[in-house]
Amino acid sequence: AVRRGLTQIRGGLLAVTLLAKSSVKFFTYKGLRIFYQDIVGVVGSPEIVVLLHGFPTSSYDCLTLRSYRVIALDFLGFGFSDKQRPHHYSIFEQASIVKALWGIWGSRTSYDYGDTVAQELLYRHKQNLSGWLTIKSLCLSNGDGRVLSPVLMQLMNFFVFSRSLIPVCGPYTRHSETELWDMWAGIRNNDGNLVIDSLLQYINQRKKFRRHWVGALASVTIPIHFIYGPLDPVNPYPGFLELYRKMLLWSTLATIYS
Repeated sequence: AVRRGLTQIRGGLLAVTLLAKSSVKFFTYKGLRIFYQDIVGVVGSPEIVVLLHGFPTSSYDCLTLRSYRVIALDFLGFGFSDKQRPHHYSIFEQASIVKALWGIWGSRTSYDYGDTVAQELLYRHKQNLSGWLTIKSLCLSNGDGRVLSPVLMQLMNFFVFSRSLIPVCGPYTRHSETELWDMWAGIRNNDGNLVIDSLLQYINQRKKFRRHWVGALASVTIPIHFIYGPLDPVNPYPGFLELYRKMLLWSTLATIYS
């Protein structure tokens, strides 16, 4: 089921921005409301870019994309999607939500948390478990939000949050204060800061299912492109890049020094 409108959304500048858009909808998955956007690009390309956002942000990451048709959701527990407490948040569930929402895909772009969801979808694609789901290509990018501990996320204010993002951004790509307020509004919507500790379980899931997901990434035949920022403190240069090239010899790669 799909519902339009944002009448039940509470937030700051982000809610004001999205209220003016007719592209926003809600999708119901097993009784849970999942927020997503379907943005028509200016080029008129038949290809669809499906964006899987990172941690701890939301589909807000895609608002500046205009060249293609972009479909982006807020994962369960993020942004304006439902934030259940208590709930066992898992990468497997997030992948099932993505699969339930979209049919035939074009390209897909994902960021850190979304990368792991994408890897689970690749595994299902390879095992022919995705049914009608067709994945044509995948674009990955590094970066992560693990500088924020779950305890701090429950207690912090906007000032602490904005300062905590500085280490994960390059000197020329730092967010404006307006963008930071929008991100903060998405996190605090429906007391989302209280589910951060549950969402962070994805880090343990990455370790537990590493062979499962890395194996899927290394064995598929679709084009994979990786956008790497060497200033990232979580995936430092050059060690991470050398490991990636060793594991995925055929993947294309772009390095952005910003």
